[in-house]
Amino acid sequence: MTLPGRWPGFTRLPRHPSMPLSYSVPTPLEYFAALVQGDEPLPLLEAAAAIAHDDYPELDVQQLLGDVDQLQARLRRRLPTDASSLQRLRSLNQFFFGDLGFGGNLNNYYDTDNSYLNAVLRTRRGLPISLAILWLELAQGIGLKAHGVSFPGHFLIKVLLPKGQVVIDPLTGQSLSREELSERLEPFQRTQGLVGDYDVPLGLYLQAAPARDILARMLRNLKEIHRAQQDGPRLIGVLDRLIILSPDAWAEWRDRGLTHAEQGHTAAAVADLETYLAGAEDAPDTEAVAQRVRQLRLARGE
Repeated sequence: MTLPGRWPGFTRLPRHPSMPLSYSVPTPLEYFAALVQGDEPLPLLEAAAAIAHDDYPELDVQQLLGDVDQLQARLRRRLPTDASSLQRLRSLNQFFFGDLGFGGNLNNYYDTDNSYLNAVLRTRRGLPISLAILWLELAQGIGLKAHGVSFPGHFLIKVLLPKGQVVIDPLTGQSLSREELSERLEPFQRTQGLVGDYDVPLGLYLQAAPARDILARMLRNLKEIHRAQQDGPRLIGVLDRLIILSPDAWAEWRDRGLTHAEQGHTAAAVADLETYLAGAEDAPDTEAVAQRVRQLRLARGE
């Protein structure tokens, strides 16, 4: 793996004066953990890029960040110093969707590359959430007040302008009206029983998403792809990151434990499932999970 220039956790080991310098190089998982530990704000672009290390172990994240910096510099050169927020927004959309040609991968929506920022930068195709992360980084570089929105079913962007906010579809750059947003939301509300007397104001679905939530949504997209493809090893890799990101997301411990069991990793499965049982005491499936633990222990001769 290429060693990034400022990799968290990169430490020099103690040495005897006569010995050559040696360094402790963190694993991809340790690198990701170092990025997401602590409170907000997290380095969203860097952490999102690091997700690709499982499939692209030689990825140089610092080079990717440098490539995005170059795109920022190109965009800034287009803007007059006194450009208004609306002018900056229009220039960004023209640059990102028009000149660079970013958009959705409609022909292969469930390709894992759609979630990997290095691949998205190369192909100019991605999911709404991966496109949004790149767009938001460019927006920040030109002084726009923009945030990701974890809207049900389709990640969105909102931009705060002097006369109000604009909500944008990161697949196309098109702004969405209140009516269009309500239409997109209606199927979700119906499945959740949130209609009639239980209507939830639209604004509650348009809150700015913290970086940790954005990363979790990216990882859960990959989780569903690997689960559908019955790719246990890659599924475990994604669950490793989800648990590092949110250690109290007990369902992820359960899912990793069950996946370990399917892969024949009995000891790891028991450890994860017991962690789930200890943390999710009131979950409706605790008895079924406890029965699975007993079966695994019997298989180990315990």
